[in-house]
Amino acid sequence: MTSDTPHPAPEPTPELTDDQLEFLNSLFDLARAGDGEQLLPAIDQGVPVNLSNHKGDTLLILATYNNHPELVTALIERGAEVNRLNGRGQSALSCAVFVQSEESVRALLAAGADPDEGPVSARAAVEMFGLDSMRALLEAHAGSGDPTDPTDPVA
Repeated sequence: MTSDTPHPAPEPTPELTDDQLEFLNSLFDLARAGDGEQLLPAIDQGVPVNLSNHKGDTLLILATYNNHPELVTALIERGAEVNRLNGRGQSALSCAVFVQSEESVRALLAAGADPDEGPVSARAAVEMFGLDSMRALLEAHAGSGDPTDPTDPVA
């Protein structure tokens, strides 16, 4: 492709109405409040489970940070990206560790969340704030390799 080759025009970004923006913002409020009864049907009807706000916070990150483990599990079941980072480099797992939600930490780890993901990783939060119970949880997960799997480096 040379510099004389025309480039296709980028797709225009659709403009949202005030009502649409208000609806989307209400979904973030529902995640913060742990209101799965209202949030989950919207996702089941097509709202992206990985919807993020202007700060990069996803519905999963907001539910996790506000300590709603049942909603965290429901979002994971609907395909939420467990290693997605917000604009501050935080993942849902680093938020779960910070608020010391054992149930959310377990759910996120079981779904494949990486304790070393991002500049503000879960392990970094453990060290920064001296969260010994969360350290023990992360270490227990790291040491829980399948002893019958010869390809598992922990086995």
